[in-house]
Amino acid sequence: MSTLAQAWEPDPELAERSNIVRFMKQHGIADYAALLRRSEEHPEWFWDAVLKFYDLQFYKPYTRVMDTSRGIPWTRWCVGGTTNVVLNCLDRQIAAGLGSQPVALWEGENGEKRQWSYTQLNMETCRLAHGLRRLGFKKGEVIGLYMPILPEAVAAYLAIIKIGCIVMPLFSGFGADAIVTRMTDAGAAGIVTADGTWRRGKLVGMKEIVDAAAAQIPTLRHTVVFRRSGQEVQMRSGRDHWWSEVAAAGDAGEPTEEMDAEAPFMLMHTSGTTGKPKGTVHSHCSLTCRIALDMGLMADFKPGDRIQWMSDMGWLVGPLLITTATMLGGTMVIGEGTPDYPDSGRIWRLAAEHGTTFLGIAPTVVRNFMRYGDEVVNQYDLSKLRITVSTGEPWNPDAWVWFLNHVCRRKAPIINYSGGTEIGGGIIMSTVLHRAKPCSFTGPIPGTGAAVVNAKGEPVQPGETGELVMRLPSIGLTRSLWRDDARYLESYWNIIPGLWVQGDFATIDEDGLWYLHGRSDDTIKVAGKRLGPAEVESMLVATGKVLEAAAIGVPDDIKGQTLVCVCVPAPGAAADKGLADELRQAVVHGAGPGFRPKAIILVSDLPKTRSMKIMRRVVRAIYIGAPPGDLSSLVNPEALEELRIAVGK
Repeated sequence: MSTLAQAWEPDPELAERSNIVRFMKQHGIADYAALLRRSEEHPEWFWDAVLKFYDLQFYKPYTRVMDTSRGIPWTRWCVGGTTNVVLNCLDRQIAAGLGSQPVALWEGENGEKRQWSYTQLNMETCRLAHGLRRLGFKKGEVIGLYMPILPEAVAAYLAIIKIGCIVMPLFSGFGADAIVTRMTDAGAAGIVTADGTWRRGKLVGMKEIVDAAAAQIPTLRHTVVFRRSGQEVQMRSGRDHWWSEVAAAGDAGEPTEEMDAEAPFMLMHTSGTTGKPKGTVHSHCSLTCRIALDMGLMADFKPGDRIQWMSDMGWLVGPLLITTATMLGGTMVIGEGTPDYPDSGRIWRLAAEHGTTFLGIAPTVVRNFMRYGDEVVNQYDLSKLRITVSTGEPWNPDAWVWFLNHVCRRKAPIINYSGGTEIGGGIIMSTVLHRAKPCSFTGPIPGTGAAVVNAKGEPVQPGETGELVMRLPSIGLTRSLWRDDARYLESYWNIIPGLWVQGDFATIDEDGLWYLHGRSDDTIKVAGKRLGPAEVESMLVATGKVLEAAAIGVPDDIKGQTLVCVCVPAPGAAADKGLADELRQAVVHGAGPGFRPKAIILVSDLPKTRSMKIMRRVVRAIYIGAPPGDLSSLVNPEALEELRIAVGK
């Protein structure tokens, strides 16, 4: 297939009707390049313009949109203003008359289906908020949210924020130790959970895990339990409360707490390569403005869109999904469990049944669906799909083209999106205005000052690999790290002084399109020559014999590092020495003899995080026999044992 046939060309009508074009016309800006320049030269104007374009509400107006007087890492936003996330995501939608519109279309793994309107979400949020206040929770206290994806999880998220507490989303697959680490770090006063949930046909207890954790969390006062599975659980008097009893009183008029715009509303932990998980802190003005920019202006989400993004509350996409749908007047299509169970095409079936217009996806999920064959996705009517957004991992060209052809049907664009929990959004992104080549990004999101630089902070040449950085503060950035200012500076601002270093390697091609090549701490350096893992993995997948791969660098006495590839064979490919030899030769052909893999290891799955990122550091640790580090975000622990056996560790 030619490069031209693989590319996506912008639809002139889609572009003309886009939110970003409307924004540029409103401000007399000629084109996207001019918008980038103006946003970087006048960032205070830019963020103020975004806030006003989406009419984000404040009880008390801010006097200044940004204040950098304490230094860029400590920028203060919406100075003097007061607001609440719930004011913008729910209260104003009810006031605007959206009460009867569906806000959540939900399917349980067991086939149960429910639909909530904005009115019902508001009522459930208000009732729970009233009950949490009666339990004695105060402004500024942290409450954990450990629930499967349910309409009630949305209500709980909003209710905690509504009363001025700080919500701490937790991955629904966490064990007790991971909960203890995060809840203790936060000094959490409460947790909202469910008795249990279904995961791939199995009933999984959640309350029992909370019970095991609670004994080790000295600050925990109350546990609120939603009855999802109906299984028998132990309830400790005085500490444990059924949701139905807590939310029995209250009405739709429960007041929303007026909060300083910079007061924290969410504490979300993200795992690092070493050390304890980092607690990222998001304020009441931060996530709403970033989502208005990223999902509204850049990804072109419109009122009435139906957004589907199968995720978990413990990944930033969970809060992003809720905030996008409610703040921008849309409907979320949500499902308990996984995208391919109980039927292999579940994600596409949900999109067809509910008329999904805006689909979020991770490249790893796409690679997983490719194993089921084209016929699984081709049987569903996805004609209402208008926009797709991808994030979580770098694409490989085969998966990108497959998704463009079979899901987007070459009409909907793939809005490639990369940032992180610490960013509260993205750094680089695609748009509906620009041509896209496989795996590409249009470039920086306005207001970020994104660049690709060398170790000295100097811009690299086209085609040269460098660090992805931001030269400007962004309203979505974490407000330091929870109780750890020194680690905040060390992790992001001190690596290349004056720049935010994201930890991703990137390049810019001769056409000005941007590409990611994986985490910079995953980089493979053989005899002084550097190669990103995504480059090697794409070579392996391009053979058609590999579904997905993890390329790692391991110590070598002569070369410093040598290459090892762990691969998941595609359906029909024999997992034997012949395949390993073929894959080894594919890397030699693509990267050169110097990168000949020391080993090709064949397994049925790779260790992944809850956000479907491949845990290359864990693969490397197991191969060399080192401690694997923090595994709390690992979603498939069975993959570790298979890998240990495969490498003989």
